[in-house]
Amino acid sequence: MEKLAQTPFTVLAFPCNQFGLQEPEENYETLNILKYVRPGGGFIPKFQVFGKIKVNGAKEDPLYTFLKEYCPFVNPLIGDPEKLYWSPIKVNDIRWNFEHFLINARGVPIKRYDLNASFKEVEGDIETLLKEMSTSR
Repeated sequence: MEKLAQTPFTVLAFPCNQFGLQEPEENYETLNILKYVRPGGGFIPKFQVFGKIKVNGAKEDPLYTFLKEYCPFVNPLIGDPEKLYWSPIKVNDIRWNFEHFLINARGVPIKRYDLNASFKEVEGDIETLLKEMSTSR
């Protein structure tokens, strides 16, 4: 994604502990976890990492309610209910960490990606969106 560094494209990350309880740290610990544990190796994100939120269930953040209303689920399998820590479980829920959304500069969700989406697919969609933005000016 280095080639997108000089574009108006931005990544926003919202950690969530609803999937296998894999994000148990406190918000102030998140950047150190990324740097030293997962992925580790001195990793420092070049994007904004927010505090943890709930993306599913009765207490889901309104941002994710909005995103899920615009972009329906992309994977029909919800997963192992014993590893999903929210209720009620709904068909349009986020399936696992690293499911992501592409949103245009006006805040309109364009596409939802499964956690296994290929980097090439996402990168191609970002480049297409950036070209559309530059031609519409």
